[in-house]
Amino acid sequence: MSETQESKSFLRKHWDGYKEFWGERFSFLDNYFRFIKPEEPLPRWDSSVVEEFIASDPIHGPTLKTAREAATFGVAGAAVGAVSTAGCAWKWSRSPHGAALSFAFGAVVGGTFGLEIANHWFQLYRLDTMASQVKFYEWLQNRAAEKS
Repeated sequence: MSETQESKSFLRKHWDGYKEFWGERFSFLDNYFRFIKPEEPLPRWDSSVVEEFIASDPIHGPTLKTAREAATFGVAGAAVGAVSTAGCAWKWSRSPHGAALSFAFGAVVGGTFGLEIANHWFQLYRLDTMASQVKFYEWLQNRAAEKS
């Protein structure tokens, strides 16, 4: 049973208006619902499945492989940033909570810096990595549908 406009509370009316307002402005996000909330969950996959896709798709496979290699730069940058900033914070303050916060902050900054280095190292700005990831997602769904 739906509520009529008169029976809605003051807050409910404003909340609905707020959701409608921002829903219109972010309507482009509807394009991504098939990735965020898929009808069926993706099947389990590992590196061998990714390598199979890379071998089977001559266009998007190498791009996906390059993007995966670039991710290792981000992980390495996050590790270096986290350990070095936490180490400096611990050395100078001997504060556990300060070291923990600097660990987290260093991981974010170092990971971002590592990904930026990878972007230039692998020239990712020339590649459409999102398209290759979408193709892998679709390939994985089709593969699961064929097996069932």
